[in-house]
Amino acid sequence: MRYNTELIKAAQALYLKRHTPKEIAKSLHLKNVRIVYYWAEKYKWSLLLSEESVEDAINRRLALLIGRDNKNELELREIENLVAQHVKLINARAKTQHKQEQTETTDNINDNSEQQQQNEKSGKKPRRRKKNDVSHITKEDFDDVAQTLLYKHQLYVREHKTASRYRFILKSRQIGFTFYFAFEAFEDAVLTGNNQIFVSSSKAQARVFSMYIKRIADEFFGVEIKGGDFITLSNHANLILCANNVSTAQSYSGNVYFDEVFWMSKFIDLYTGAKAMATLGDFRITLFSTPSTKDHPCYKLWSGEEWKDGSQKRKNIDFPADETLRMNGTICPDKFWRLLITMEDAIKLGFDKVDIDDLKDSNSAQAFKILYCCKFAESGKGVFDFEKLQKCITDASKWQDLDLKADRPFGNREVWAGFDPSRTRDNATFVLVAPPLHPDEKFRVLAIYQWRGMNFKYMANEIKKIKEKFNITYIGIDITGIGYGVYEHIKEFARREVRDIHYNVNIKNQLVLKMVDVVEEGRIEWDEEQKTLITAFMSIEQQATAKSNQITYAASRTEQTGHADEFFAIAHAVFNEPLNNTKKRQSKWVLQK
Repeated sequence: MRYNTELIKAAQALYLKRHTPKEIAKSLHLKNVRIVYYWAEKYKWSLLLSEESVEDAINRRLALLIGRDNKNELELREIENLVAQHVKLINARAKTQHKQEQTETTDNINDNSEQQQQNEKSGKKPRRRKKNDVSHITKEDFDDVAQTLLYKHQLYVREHKTASRYRFILKSRQIGFTFYFAFEAFEDAVLTGNNQIFVSSSKAQARVFSMYIKRIADEFFGVEIKGGDFITLSNHANLILCANNVSTAQSYSGNVYFDEVFWMSKFIDLYTGAKAMATLGDFRITLFSTPSTKDHPCYKLWSGEEWKDGSQKRKNIDFPADETLRMNGTICPDKFWRLLITMEDAIKLGFDKVDIDDLKDSNSAQAFKILYCCKFAESGKGVFDFEKLQKCITDASKWQDLDLKADRPFGNREVWAGFDPSRTRDNATFVLVAPPLHPDEKFRVLAIYQWRGMNFKYMANEIKKIKEKFNITYIGIDITGIGYGVYEHIKEFARREVRDIHYNVNIKNQLVLKMVDVVEEGRIEWDEEQKTLITAFMSIEQQATAKSNQITYAASRTEQTGHADEFFAIAHAVFNEPLNNTKKRQSKWVLQK
């Protein structure tokens, strides 16, 4: 069978994104996975890949899976397995480093006990203890493991752990802080018997804490930890995973960890509730996160404005500038110990698991600044209110009528779709939106599909397969530029459903104003793990046309504006509802019950 050049290039694009041959074959509907191996060998694709360690690959895959919407059980198990492998690699690295130090310093070898020597000769692990039994672990054990396990930027935080009861760390992505705070919390639970409470922006992120703790206990201390969202150790310390719901743990006191606070949709409520759990003087509150936007309510806490609010005595008191806080933990006027760590800072201190040039190449300039340089997105320019957008976030697992693993994920309910091709990139976005059936129901973003480097026919075929699973009654497509090619292919199988949207100033204004109305009225929602949607909506700004100076609404579709394509794809779907939605929509379709 002969394969066309476009298909081979599509396979190559996926290969360079480090998709497995099996995933490539499935994605492109190839009959045999061997053809992918053949192409990779024939065209020397491996030479085009940048060097990546096993640990880098695990981190990349973890980031991909944690950010995926509506994870199934297989994906959750893969996350658990990846965490286990990650901890094993960290353990192996620590042991290698320790052996090198022993070789250089003979005194360390002489200090080994006879029993330790026997264990090393036999290759046996220490005797297994009862589940959750931590009675044998000492402070010295943790100190020894920390010195060989943690990087200098992590050790810096550990060394200043007691500087204040309140800690706030603004950090780069992927510098190992979820792992570090899992280690710290386990250490505190074992040595003090205090409860450790974890509040995260999503259930999946909270679960990663638990996975790391279990693997750390097993790999480094020979303890098997059992339990789900509520784990009790032998010393009666509890490890409590709250995700984004603290009401289940409000009767407990302990150290509280807030993960990714700048991405939490209900931060004020969560912080107010969880803060009460650490009221007693010997408990700590720790917040750590990559930045999002200055419009997020958490920014007032970071900047000190919340502490100053309403006080004449405090309003002129200065807080350290962000640049001053870089690797310089400082106790501020509000008693918070603040620290800022960029990727560059971590690398300077010996963090050797990333290539900063690769990060710059694989991210937009704006995304790189936010994710790795701890820069907040500009606020005040967009047409959407950040707080209103946060109210659009929900837990999609509560949608009992949606099962993305089923043959008919949404049954026979009506679905609207929107397709948006990027004008300057080779990306395209396709979204599915469930329209409300009655006034009290909201639009729901069911799924988002994104394709890069694929031809018109491929994307149209993918949409056709999606249409076979969902009862799609409307498809709005921007036909300006490359979107026209996809539109022509879709007409072949969805002539009645597809609608061409030809961009001009009037149409763009209608699209954005419709979405402004929907958001302002609280008539749309999406899953809490679709974090990029807020960024997409926030990128829409009011602009003036170059020739006539007319006011319009748009986003510059470049790598620098992030995910604006997602906004326009959703707008194309919702555009099927008239601007005046008080009129009852007359359905063109007869739905089976």
